[in-house]
Amino acid sequence: MDEFHDFSEEILSLINDKQQISYSELKDSAFSRGISLEQLDSSLKELENTKAIASRSNGGIMTYYVLEEDKQLRKVLIVEDDKNINKLMALSLGKGFEIMQVYDGGEAIGVVKEKKPDLVILDLMLPHMNGQDICNTIKSDNEVKDTTVILVSAMDPTNNRFTALKNGADYYIKKPFDPIELRSLVTLFLKKKGKRFDPLIDLPDEDRISREIEHSLKEGEQYVIGTIRIDNFGEYAKRFGEKSGIVILRLISQLLQDIIKNSGNGVFVGFLNSNQFVIAGMQQNVNDVISGIQDEFAAVLQFILQDEGYRQMDLNIESLFESKEVPKLSLVYKEIGKSDLKKRRSEILESKTAAQSEIGTYTYEELQRLFGSSDLDVIITRDSNGVRLQVGKNASEASR
Repeated sequence: MDEFHDFSEEILSLINDKQQISYSELKDSAFSRGISLEQLDSSLKELENTKAIASRSNGGIMTYYVLEEDKQLRKVLIVEDDKNINKLMALSLGKGFEIMQVYDGGEAIGVVKEKKPDLVILDLMLPHMNGQDICNTIKSDNEVKDTTVILVSAMDPTNNRFTALKNGADYYIKKPFDPIELRSLVTLFLKKKGKRFDPLIDLPDEDRISREIEHSLKEGEQYVIGTIRIDNFGEYAKRFGEKSGIVILRLISQLLQDIIKNSGNGVFVGFLNSNQFVIAGMQQNVNDVISGIQDEFAAVLQFILQDEGYRQMDLNIESLFESKEVPKLSLVYKEIGKSDLKKRRSEILESKTAAQSEIGTYTYEELQRLFGSSDLDVIITRDSNGVRLQVGKNASEASR
């Protein structure tokens, strides 16, 4: 038992060093320390059982996060009119939270202002006040605007997910919901150690994208890697503002995560802190994800533009769509050829005078070179006020 406890402490220390770490990274680190796969899995299970860590499939890879010690119970308000579903949500969260339950949308705002919950789980269709209006009211009130809001709904998510994110929702889950996913999200939003959990920014970053590049180069030609770019995103953000731009990024991020969770078959997705996502996996699986995300984004695009003030009759005029009046958003996939990737990688190694085994993590600028995307006019940064979006010629300099 003591031997097992020692491994648990060592594994916890590995996760704590980075705040969050993928399972594959943990396997490599454990192996280098003489810890077997069985001992690693047992330690991770024990650490999760004792609420020291939490895990979540993130961008197609299992990621582990260190949790803060519970100094006091975090308060969660569940607003769901179906009593059985309300009860299931409460049971899904398990112990470790002070759970309050409301069954009428008309009562929600009063409870939020009086009890000050840390997080609210909202159904969309509720008597007297729907979930979208409740979310918008919470996020517009300076007294409670920092409350985390998760919307859960069985309604068609095509427009409702976008509206929820626009109203400030932190996440949108489709019914029937996965109890494990709900518990994981609530736990990470309320207990993650370090910077506040953000489903967009916490997609695989430079470190894990670097590892995926090296992995892809070792795989056969059927394993591909490339980028998904939001075309005309800079123009859209300039015209409609930073908040609207970030909503689009969050929408695409959640669409990608849902598609991969449901049918991704081992596809990796990372975020390049701009208008680009990195995607990798077996070619057919990547093609399926690309087709799915392009179809879903095209379906919601008319609602996005209508929300910005364009009438349906305007959107049917092809000349307007092609004009500068309406920035025509689209998702463009570009596969990076292995030969091009190897050539750019060699150039980076030569400039660093480093051996291949010493490549480690690529810098942000090196990743842009590897993917042929050095001239960016959109950069996403994070500060004490949350996620920020910068558009313009100085955006690339801001990332350095």
